[in-house]
Amino acid sequence: MNQSGKILLAHGGGGQLTNELISQVILPAIGGQDASSLEDAATIEIPDVGKIIFTTDSYTVEPIEFPGGDIGKLSVCGTINDLAVCGARPIVISLALVLEEGFEIGLLKRILTSAGKSSKKAGVSIVTGDTKVIERHGDTAGITVNTAGIGLPLRQARVGFDRNETGDAIIISGPIGQHGMAVMAQREGLKIDITGSLISDCAAIHNLTMKLIESFGAKVKWMRDPTRGGLSATLAELAAATGRSIEIRESEIPIDPTALAVAEMLGFDLLSVANEGKVVAVVSADVADEAVKLLRKDSLASKANVIGEIGKVDDFPLVELLTRSGGKRIIQMPYGQDLPRIC
Repeated sequence: MNQSGKILLAHGGGGQLTNELISQVILPAIGGQDASSLEDAATIEIPDVGKIIFTTDSYTVEPIEFPGGDIGKLSVCGTINDLAVCGARPIVISLALVLEEGFEIGLLKRILTSAGKSSKKAGVSIVTGDTKVIERHGDTAGITVNTAGIGLPLRQARVGFDRNETGDAIIISGPIGQHGMAVMAQREGLKIDITGSLISDCAAIHNLTMKLIESFGAKVKWMRDPTRGGLSATLAELAAATGRSIEIRESEIPIDPTALAVAEMLGFDLLSVANEGKVVAVVSADVADEAVKLLRKDSLASKANVIGEIGKVDDFPLVELLTRSGGKRIIQMPYGQDLPRIC
């Protein structure tokens, strides 16, 4: 933890400081489980009912509306995705608003309309919510959206950190960093021609994850949507939780040229930039090619690819990137907040 004893913005960045806050402050206080085994949602056994999968999240983004989405779409899709990667079929969502005094009602209507359209498109109902209004804290009135979601576990699903084995293939469903760079390009007011085609990848991925599980069952070992901290944080967490080293190949990672150009222009590592419509999946090596072919049939995953493999158990598990030039680079968990908050 930082020596000041105070919460920093970087504690919300999805990197090492976030993990320290959870493991050293939050979980000990509430009597929760080991942070290394935490997934995006919890599986709960209800007597006489069966199992449900439950998740919750909060969203704040600036700008509130961005190319390809807004905070309403982001909150609905993000909640659906957290359920999906835990092997669930999303069923219902709650949506709560914390509004600052002076927030524009017209903008609120657009956000809620977008949330409603996104939930309807995904076949997931928004069934309850809450609204609070607080004093304005800045020059512009803001909004925070809190959601919770419930899903039903797919019968064939067997996903978890403990299921990964040496030789398993790592797949990503498409180009990385589009959400983070679309938001940052608009926030920074970039008017260069290259940004015209750059939009957030914000989307619900449950149809992708359900197809994988329905087709390959227990051979789908683990899944995660690489949001805060991007692909770097996702893979570093996977290595730490499994105790296995990982190797990925730079040449196999799908890249959007515009997102890469904006990242380089602004000085960001695209591997650490947030995504809001991608899934990273670990599958048995013998079904990896079939899994990629299946994903590519969906427009959301037309550029899906195998990017690496799970290695052996290691006393010091690392994520190594085999660069295009043939060298190796260690991919680490981002320490704090590489980017201003974008999800």
